Amino acid sequence: MALPGGSAFSFARDIGEGYQIVTERSFKGLTKSEMDSLAFEIDRALREIRGEQAPLEDLLAIQARSRRIQRLNGALMMLRTFRQKSRI
Repeated sequence: MALPGGSAFSFARDIGEGYQIVTERSFKGLTKSEMDSLAFEIDRALREIRGEQAPLEDLLAIQARSRRIQRLNGALMMLRTFRQKSRI
């Protein structure tokens, strides 16, 4: 099964923007290499988002940045948990 969006990069970007909702079923049809590339791209997206700082007086930008970080962190934790469960 291919990644939604065509590539791991676009899937990670869609997760961060809220276009893709991730559950454990989202990872069920992925191969090990696809999960590895998705984890790498989510990590990369997190580093990029954390690297850009919004002005302190722009509360909407700060909230949007926090939501993107939260979505990506949740997806990464869910992916790691799914991989641990599937090893058993």
